[in-house]
Amino acid sequence: MFNRVFLIVLDSVGIGEEPDAALFDDVGSNTLLHAAQSVKSLHVPYMSSLGLGNIANAPGVISPKNHPQSYALALEEASYGKDTMTGHWEMMGLLTTKPFKTFTDTGFPKELISELEKLTGHKIIGNKSASGTEILKELGEEQMRDNSLIVYTSADSVLQIAASEEVTGLEELYRCCEIARELTLRPEWRVGRVIARPYIGNNPSNFKRTSNRHDYTLSPSGKTALDVLKEHNLSTIGVGKINDIFNGAGISESYHTVSNMDGMDKVSSLIEKDFKGLCFVNLVEFDSEFGHRRNPVGYARALEQFDERLGEIMPRFRDDDLLLITADHGNDPTFKGTDHTREKVPLLAYSPSYKRGTVLENAKTFAVIGATILENFNLKKAENTIGAPLLPLLEKSI
Repeated sequence: MFNRVFLIVLDSVGIGEEPDAALFDDVGSNTLLHAAQSVKSLHVPYMSSLGLGNIANAPGVISPKNHPQSYALALEEASYGKDTMTGHWEMMGLLTTKPFKTFTDTGFPKELISELEKLTGHKIIGNKSASGTEILKELGEEQMRDNSLIVYTSADSVLQIAASEEVTGLEELYRCCEIARELTLRPEWRVGRVIARPYIGNNPSNFKRTSNRHDYTLSPSGKTALDVLKEHNLSTIGVGKINDIFNGAGISESYHTVSNMDGMDKVSSLIEKDFKGLCFVNLVEFDSEFGHRRNPVGYARALEQFDERLGEIMPRFRDDDLLLITADHGNDPTFKGTDHTREKVPLLAYSPSYKRGTVLENAKTFAVIGATILENFNLKKAENTIGAPLLPLLEKSI
């Protein structure tokens, strides 16, 4: 048995289109390959040493390697969707058959906006799909002048509300977001997340979003592997937006992060923590800063930065530690639009105790992750969850 499992999600690092990519208009997407091709060479020696080049559809970019201390395979998503919540929930055993609603092309219905204005007491401005930084430049001064609320969305299933910390205040912004969350529980308006986006500054040249962001997510649709672990007094440590994605369900402790590197700092500290259970990490900047913003060079450099930090922590894992590196969907930074892309994701499993690591057959669901973690701790998965354990990952050879 591994005493500690570290599961790191590289948010949106897909490795090539899923078999059903045509249903999502994502044929030809390949996040890793196209990010790598945007730079002269992609330097990720540590992920390569774990077998990334053996499973990624990235010819001429990342070479296959022998990787006796790791198992590598590609995962396909069984759920109908390509968003953060669907991907993470599936990792922990939940199958989502009905995708969350998006309002990218139309903005939110006038009925929803009218209700939001009435219940919050604030005028709503914006109501369109927009970059969070650009909409502040456009509407920030108006928001501050009238103490209105900037409502906007993106390619995700999300309703975001931006307001000035100095004018509107954090507590009032949070109150309004709680109202929006309640409204968007209705089936016709059901979005995955409502996000409070506070900012500071007094003009377009110095508006800046703060770290006081708060996500109001839907609770998972059922009992997850996290719940099972926590019920059996095992640690379930969330790093980054994991706590938000699961609305706190099944999480025993949580650490907020402001960047990928801050997330890796938290991982570095937690390696020194004596616990038994799961440390579940999301590194969001691949997605938020480079995928949605269609910045392939930035994406490639972020992969290199992560890989460098990975090289620093790998020698510090114990023989009874298991490191899992995966992703939740794709977000090809060279693809049309700004949406996520329906792609396979990698699963790299590393332990110093492994001696016979190899490439495994593709898995048809992300849920093999949660199932394997539960099997490791001799626990049964919750009723109505999916996934079977990857038994080779549990065959330590010390």
